[in-house]
Amino acid sequence: MPADGSSLPPGQRRVDGFPRFGTHLHHPPPETPVEPAIEVRGAVTEPFSVPLGRLAALQRREQTTDLHCVAGWSATRLRWEGVPFATLYRDVIAPALAPNKAVTHIGFGGLDGYRSFVTIEDALADDVLIAEQLEGRPLESDHGAPARLVSPSQYGFISTKHLCLIEVRSGPPSKTFGRTPLIQAHPRARVWKEERHPYLPAWSLRHVYRLLIPPFTFLSARGSRKDADGNA
Repeated sequence: MPADGSSLPPGQRRVDGFPRFGTHLHHPPPETPVEPAIEVRGAVTEPFSVPLGRLAALQRREQTTDLHCVAGWSATRLRWEGVPFATLYRDVIAPALAPNKAVTHIGFGGLDGYRSFVTIEDALADDVLIAEQLEGRPLESDHGAPARLVSPSQYGFISTKHLCLIEVRSGPPSKTFGRTPLIQAHPRARVWKEERHPYLPAWSLRHVYRLLIPPFTFLSARGSRKDADGNA
């Protein structure tokens, strides 16, 4: 599907800039560790850590794609740089997989405690990136420093920020994002299929979700504002 900003998926509206988003908008972003790393656990022979510096030695890519929030806004033509997740999986994770384990899902965890889960098929899609840069600069804390998942073909709640954990799974998670009957995570969350909710039809949620955009914008401003001590 088009990724050049010329058209948008169903139910989406283009916004200026790139708002901060997430489930903890009333808090400042987490602090970046001195020596950031991504822990890999789950269906591997033993857990291990991948220092972010190691990503520099892997095949890298720059891509310009859109990011679509499930609430209905879209930030277009964002220029990311990082390592394709498929490359990280092939070169680093696959050699460490436990024998006789069929991988079906991948979990991504952030320093803010957020988790997202995707099928292995969606995780290995060509446009899925572990990004460290945005618009030619290192990621800012509001947008996921020091590294984040970028999955343009899925709603933004899949693209976990402040990435610190990759969980290799042999089955789906028992619990996913969703705190109310209206706000529940679709297991695949593909934007061009408007997979907003696992049970309710997409059209029934468009106006409800758009009502969330103003409070999200307000909370974004609060979360990124420096506190009284001057800490970001």
